[in-house]
Amino acid sequence: MSENKNEIYTQAKSQMRLSERIVAALPGFKGYNEKELRRETDRLIRNHLTLKLSRTKDDIRSIFQKITDRRYLDVLFVMDRLTAKVDPVTEKINHASYGYSGFFDLIKIKEENLDRMVAFDNQLVDYVSALTTAVDTFKSQIVAGDYSDLKDKIQIVTDKLEALEAIFDKRKEVIMGVTQ
Repeated sequence: MSENKNEIYTQAKSQMRLSERIVAALPGFKGYNEKELRRETDRLIRNHLTLKLSRTKDDIRSIFQKITDRRYLDVLFVMDRLTAKVDPVTEKINHASYGYSGFFDLIKIKEENLDRMVAFDNQLVDYVSALTTAVDTFKSQIVAGDYSDLKDKIQIVTDKLEALEAIFDKRKEVIMGVTQ
């Protein structure tokens, strides 16, 4: 995971324009610029996650529609809860803090905290991938006409979504170095 984080950060750093590199070399500005680059890297990671989750949400709605059309009434309530839960998780990830702290804030965000933030959000890629894989598998079974074990399939997707939310809820503590 850290290799991937470093790769994204290095790639972002290498794409700086000449004028940005000159300004970054100025005393006092370098640290500021490095922090901004870390925040931008984190923003790119979370934008990617939000996009994947939005597509997953569309797939879940499509599955829900097919189940509704086939009138599997015993799972509609559970499927409705799953559908309703995807939006808040997506929005949590999309609107999470970028690691800014105000001038008078008691806790200042330092480079190592920003590095932890980028690493943490990069780790979320695995959780989102697990969720999208579960939804893709579920959707392909539904498209193929396999409506067996619907409750179990819905529970698998729900568990993946809840695991993503639970790990994301620990983000602030990880960034501040309270937990690992």
